[in-house]
Amino acid sequence: MAFSAKPQNVALFFLFLPFLISTCTEYQSLVLAPLRISPELHSDDLHTWTADPETLTSAETAKSLRIDVTHRDSVFSGNHTPDLAFQLRLDRDAARVFKIEETLESASLIAAISTRNRTRRGRKSFSSAVVSGLAQGSGEYFTRIGIGTPARYLYMVLDTGSDVVWLQCAPCRRCYAQSDPIFDPHLSSSFSVVPCDSALCRRLDVAGCDTRRLSCLYQVSYGDGSLTTGEFATETLTFRGGARATRIALGCGHDNEGLFVAAAGLLGLGRGRLSFPTQAGRSFNSRFSYCLVDRTSSNSAAATVRDSSVIFGDAAIPRRNQQLAAFTPMVQNPKMDTFYYVEVTGVSVGGTKVAGVTGQALHLDPATGRGGVIVDSGTSVTRLTRPAYSALRDAFKAGAAESGLRMSPGGFSLFDTCYDLAGKKEVKVPTVVMHLAGGSDVSLPAENYLIPVDTKGTFCFAFAGTDSGVSIIGNIQQQGFRVVFDSAGRRVGFVPGGC
Repeated sequence: MAFSAKPQNVALFFLFLPFLISTCTEYQSLVLAPLRISPELHSDDLHTWTADPETLTSAETAKSLRIDVTHRDSVFSGNHTPDLAFQLRLDRDAARVFKIEETLESASLIAAISTRNRTRRGRKSFSSAVVSGLAQGSGEYFTRIGIGTPARYLYMVLDTGSDVVWLQCAPCRRCYAQSDPIFDPHLSSSFSVVPCDSALCRRLDVAGCDTRRLSCLYQVSYGDGSLTTGEFATETLTFRGGARATRIALGCGHDNEGLFVAAAGLLGLGRGRLSFPTQAGRSFNSRFSYCLVDRTSSNSAAATVRDSSVIFGDAAIPRRNQQLAAFTPMVQNPKMDTFYYVEVTGVSVGGTKVAGVTGQALHLDPATGRGGVIVDSGTSVTRLTRPAYSALRDAFKAGAAESGLRMSPGGFSLFDTCYDLAGKKEVKVPTVVMHLAGGSDVSLPAENYLIPVDTKGTFCFAFAGTDSGVSIIGNIQQQGFRVVFDSAGRRVGFVPGGC
């Protein structure tokens, strides 16, 4: 009889074990709201490049500028329903990720073709098409920038996955439709073509020479045949607050094919030698940051308080919430200098590290340029390598099941984990935390990973898997953080509440 008590106690222990485990899972609340899109903006609604008194001190104002930007669905929403607009966003996202993967695979080919092209400067045409830059039509954020002297304000795509600044120019041999008049370089006193033998021309991946004018020619092309090509020049960029950036090298495209969704061109924010942050680095101390607010869900407090914005200069690193800032080293890919890489060492769900999401699974191989994790403004949904994603998804599903969430069969588009939350106002979801090299943690708000995908109450886990090897932290997961790209300090930071 003395020994019989122990099996009973053990049985009682195991009887209560599931309860003890479930109470250890960390949850946070998600206030539910149906999918929506913002009212369409017009050109006069979009403010540009003004000193922000709430962000900048008097000493910083001279070297720091703030630019307000908006999501493309607010600029060119047309007659799209929220459901259709979101589906189109996912379609663009898939196309962009495919092109990023293709660009990285072609990195060594780009270098080889670039070398050959520079020996053929007597030709007006380009001998080869190279996959480079952003995916067709995938630019997600826009602003209005003044081009030339006097300034003519145009919609430009902002993109951290591209380097070359370019816009459509008259005369247009072939141009896609844009909302603003085509820029005419002959009406600008500050427009100046770049000579064929200049250092700027040599920085292009693909360059040619107009032998009649001895002017440098550029080309940025895409795997599906879309492209922009024309003269390479320098020009003044002006912003409504009066700030100017002079002698910025850009492509003046006379032959532009593809879907760029009514924007006049692109302001590349990548890490390469011809990107705007690199060219303007001396003026803004080689650092910038952005904060993207969520405009797809009406419960987003950030969307009603501030606009999305980009800040260049020392004020890019906010003084507020410094104790919560997560900084990590900026990783260099020797095969491709455009993208901003970070090292993700793991992910926790519900307060527990997911065994299948490791730094080794997400590691960048410097010898091949494959793998690694990119921080990208133009990709919406975070992609992880397939094994890492499967482990993360399964951990989230287990935690969500414990909290009583009911899955929807079949998934939605690229999402395979969705829930029917129709009629609910608030639910509990497992916490999700990304762990970065250097010991920093990024705790994601619930609305950054369980998102509405239709107006019927379907919410999906906003991660996806990829078989290419490269992982991407997308803008849905970045929402509400001020994401800092500090090239001077060789670090990337995530500051919560930075909008």
